[in-house]
Amino acid sequence: MEGTALHITNGDELTEEMLELNLPGEVVIWREMLCEGPTLQEVGSQEFLKQRKKFLKKIYGISAEDYEEKFISQLKKLKTAKDHDYVVLWFEFDLFCHINMLAAISYYLNHRESKPFFLVCSKKLEGEKEQIPLSQLSSKQLLNHYENRIALNADDIEIALLIWELYCSNNPMKLKQQIKTTSNFEYLSSCIRAHIERFPNSESGLNTLEQNVLKLIKKYEITSLNQLLGYALQYQGYYGYSDLQMQRLIDKIKDFFQVINNRVSLTKKGELALEKKKNFYGELKNEDYLGGARMYDFLYDSESHRLLKL
Repeated sequence: MEGTALHITNGDELTEEMLELNLPGEVVIWREMLCEGPTLQEVGSQEFLKQRKKFLKKIYGISAEDYEEKFISQLKKLKTAKDHDYVVLWFEFDLFCHINMLAAISYYLNHRESKPFFLVCSKKLEGEKEQIPLSQLSSKQLLNHYENRIALNADDIEIALLIWELYCSNNPMKLKQQIKTTSNFEYLSSCIRAHIERFPNSESGLNTLEQNVLKLIKKYEITSLNQLLGYALQYQGYYGYSDLQMQRLIDKIKDFFQVINNRVSLTKKGELALEKKKNFYGELKNEDYLGGARMYDFLYDSESHRLLKL
């Protein structure tokens, strides 16, 4: 497509790779992790930034100054970017990236005139054997993805805005209703499903990610907590959690496993939780938010795939 582009990327690592392609246009880097903690629909508002700063400081020790430098500065850049003819979104297939992408679209349209949107996503292209994260592609492969970028139509953008609105609401049950919605966001339905399964299981009190860690311990000969972290990151499916996020999750369920004689194994509690013979909801309950909803205000029923409000 001819004209000037505005590129919105999912982080520094991909940006470095993308810049080597020498593509024309300005670049804005989206440095947030909106798949965790409280969010408000109006991205960049005073209350939005206040809540995000509080969460990131408390949970990950990220200072207000770092947040200003890494994220707010890029919001300002996005708001005042040079005139351009279209927007290219560079985001992965996972929940982490998709939530950030939806927020970026929302923020852009709240502050800029609507322009055509295109998506460069880590889908498997013809001639490629597997789905590889964008940041791990060769320059040739990344250029192939760019040249095969997906044109997003008006309906796609409306869907993106709706999903972001629902993610920021206190009723994720409405969000679940959007799983069957079709769009040019190939992985959006899978990401919504993954998000819904982050609420505690109605039988065990652990969510899908927490249960998956226990399954990995049961299945593999894991010799250290560092190796456990590696396995949890490798086999997390559509979540795209970083090492910081996954370490926090592992620390949360530390009473469900043990390390004895260089072997990570389940404790009795871990066995009971994995087999769903005891519910640990009360023990794990905290004040965490997933978007606009408290995590422990809802239960996920794995048999009916429904959310139940407490």
